[in-house]
Amino acid sequence: MILNVSTLAPSELESRLRQAGIFLQTGAFTTHLQTSIPSVADGIRLLYADYPLAEESGFADFHVSLARPAGIRRWIKPQVQFLFDGYSPFKPLPLDQAFPMLEWGLNWCVSSHANRYLIIHAAVVEKGGYAAILPAPPGSGKSTLCAALVNRGWRLLSDELALIRVSNGQICPLPRPVSLKNQSIDIIQRYEPTAIFSRKVSDTMKGTVAHMKAPADSIARATETAQAAWFIFPKYQTGAEASLTALPQSRAFMRVADNAFNYSQLGTQGFETLAGLIGDSLCYDFIYSVLDDAIETFDALKPPIS
Repeated sequence: MILNVSTLAPSELESRLRQAGIFLQTGAFTTHLQTSIPSVADGIRLLYADYPLAEESGFADFHVSLARPAGIRRWIKPQVQFLFDGYSPFKPLPLDQAFPMLEWGLNWCVSSHANRYLIIHAAVVEKGGYAAILPAPPGSGKSTLCAALVNRGWRLLSDELALIRVSNGQICPLPRPVSLKNQSIDIIQRYEPTAIFSRKVSDTMKGTVAHMKAPADSIARATETAQAAWFIFPKYQTGAEASLTALPQSRAFMRVADNAFNYSQLGTQGFETLAGLIGDSLCYDFIYSVLDDAIETFDALKPPIS
């Protein structure tokens, strides 16, 4: 029988994390996670309650742990380290940022090692079997828009990483908590009061951050791939009416390539995968300010004619 994180009592979850660790299944990836830091255990219990636990004796794609450094930093301005296969790829952060560091570290694990996919820095949402890929730089309102969409009937495939199979161009889901920062946290909490959030963590490299729990349906359908239909480049603009503007596929190609983590590394395979994806999709710039108007615009999208 497959167990979910929620089947473990809080004390048992903390004990497992502290000792042998848990094998957490997120989409196509299994992560072996160990930590004795209470805030990380709290975040896992709250935001990953619906995620399956893989067999403890089985294979894991990533072996990670979060630990407090030895020495004076255990007591003076305590810090946390993210460890991958026993080494630390990042500088330590303040201990209060342990759970956000886990989320950032898991994104790094996938974007740095999962080269069986073309990996694009983008949110991805799906409805009716068709996916909208939303590449955008920080500050564009991408995550705010993604959080609103998945609270209004769209399926969350990912908030950060679009995983495109190079073999067939299908999008593989990676539904993990949605990362929100600064004013976006309060905006989504007001927009969907029933959404579940981690506590706010301030003074990070991204400002104040919090994570929203992924919808249970998105987690349950984490093995169900989707077909790309739209590339939409969102931009929040105060006071603007929701507006889609058609974008030439050639220009969209260059912008998406700039947002891909491993496009150059994949060489010809990366070019062919992205060219096929763009060629089969409609491409738009999208400006918005009111979330309800944005939802209405997305709900009216029509897939490309085959």
